[in-house]
Amino acid sequence: MPTVHFTDAEGAVREVQGNAGDSVMETAVRNGVPGIVAECGGSLSCATCHVFVRDDCASQLPPMEDMEDEMLYGTAVDREDNSRLSCQLRLTDETELFVTTPETQV
Repeated sequence: MPTVHFTDAEGAVREVQGNAGDSVMETAVRNGVPGIVAECGGSLSCATCHVFVRDDCASQLPPMEDMEDEMLYGTAVDREDNSRLSCQLRLTDETELFVTTPETQV
């Protein structure tokens, strides 16, 4: 079963079990994870599901597409090299992902 470890800006960690095929954003919202606003519901139009992916987890993820790359320039907290939009990250059965949410999304 996919697992996502969400760390908030203060360092608190929350481990959440997800479903293969769901996005990291959907998993966060369904489980009430703080720090993921997801205003657009995953339609790639708001950048309020910004996360920082732990470097050793990047190989589990698909490459970033152009639209996601553009949207990351509109985040409330400056993007970093490991920034992704969690609505674009799909879970697989083998996923064990570690992400950190920024201080704010809006």
